[in-house]
Amino acid sequence: MRKFVGEWLKFFRKIYMKAKITVTLKEGVLDPQGRAVMSALNQMDRESVNNVRIGKFIEIEVNEDDPQTAEAAIKNMCDKLLANPVTENYKIDLLPE
Repeated sequence: MRKFVGEWLKFFRKIYMKAKITVTLKEGVLDPQGRAVMSALNQMDRESVNNVRIGKFIEIEVNEDDPQTAEAAIKNMCDKLLANPVTENYKIDLLPE
C-alpha cells in the first residue's frame, strides 16, 4: 500500500524526468532511406550533398525523481524496443523537469 501511495503522489506532484533520445545507424550499416533522400536533394540542389544518414529522435517522460533510476529505465526501453542493438546506436540526454 505504501508503494502505491508513493506512486500516486509522484503522479500528482508531477515529479518526472524528460529524456531526449537520438537513435542513429551504426557505422557500416547501409542506409537506403538516407541514399534516397540524398538523391532527391542532389536533384534539387545540383549535387552539393555528399552524404545523408537518417535516424530517429524520441522524447520520453518518466515518473522518476532519481536520475540514475530514470536513465536505467530508459536504457532498458531503448535496448528492448526503441533501438535495434544490432544496427543502431542511441544517445540519452536526461533533463529534469
